[in-house]
Amino acid sequence: MSTRDTAAPSRKPAAPATPTGPAPAPGRWAALGPVGLVLAGGVSVQFGGALAVTLMPRAGALGVVALRLLVAAVVLLAVCRPRLRGHSRADWGTVVVFGVTMAAMNGLFYQSVDRIPLGTAVTLEVLGPLALSVVVSRRALNLVWAGLALAGVFLLGGGVRDLDPLGAAFALSAGVMWAAYIVFSGRTGRRFPQADGLALAMAVGAVVFLPLGVVESGTKLLDPVTLGLGAAVAVLSSVLPYTLELLALRRMPASTFAIMMSLEPALAATAGFLILDQALSAMEAAAIALVIAASMGAVRTQVGRRPAAVPEA
Repeated sequence: MSTRDTAAPSRKPAAPATPTGPAPAPGRWAALGPVGLVLAGGVSVQFGGALAVTLMPRAGALGVVALRLLVAAVVLLAVCRPRLRGHSRADWGTVVVFGVTMAAMNGLFYQSVDRIPLGTAVTLEVLGPLALSVVVSRRALNLVWAGLALAGVFLLGGGVRDLDPLGAAFALSAGVMWAAYIVFSGRTGRRFPQADGLALAMAVGAVVFLPLGVVESGTKLLDPVTLGLGAAVAVLSSVLPYTLELLALRRMPASTFAIMMSLEPALAATAGFLILDQALSAMEAAAIALVIAASMGAVRTQVGRRPAAVPEA
């Protein structure tokens, strides 16, 4: 999944121009809100990714991505009904870049999991957000959490040398797009009310990717079972996590969000075990412990910030 104010986000992003609800309660509880949203989004996207792996033999990697983006765009446009007027050229530019970024991130990642195990693909992909957290962070403590998470990531990916090199390259490229997703999701969330910007960006991504899916899969995409599974993947991997993360990033520094993405390999390994019957080794379990510890540290850092550092939703 998933991943936002300027190319190098600040630690105190501006509040969205159009308020979408009441201000959060002050203090520590206000900071726990976006943390919970990010965790829920992570669980959803990884279990959706595991389901997508089971769908690939029926529709192909590009076909699955096309279905995921198309169904997600239809759902979000129907629910959000975003206004098309009253937006500046910069607003539309942000939405278009965000949509293209989402399409590229999903396409590259699904090409990766078509060649290498899900948990390892996410392990490599998460290097993008981790690199972003180091670049944008101005607090030494965040560098410590990033380093601990990075150690876990490399431990979990201990068998990288035995991987399909093209699959690994796709995963690393998806990580670069994931870092860009973090930047432009936050920027979109602050330019558009609620999830309007996300709905428009998803439509852009679907338009960009649909021709690729049709070329690879053709009429296979019209099979009722394939459509049903594709819709489930879209809800789990796109609609829920992207909405939750976009809302969270309105009140969470991009550096903290990027470090929390360290949980993704652990979530992916769990989803792979439960859905794809991919067992965990002792080394992988130790790696999961490291990334969870790093993410808990990031949460404590976020909760411990002064209330003024958490903008109103």
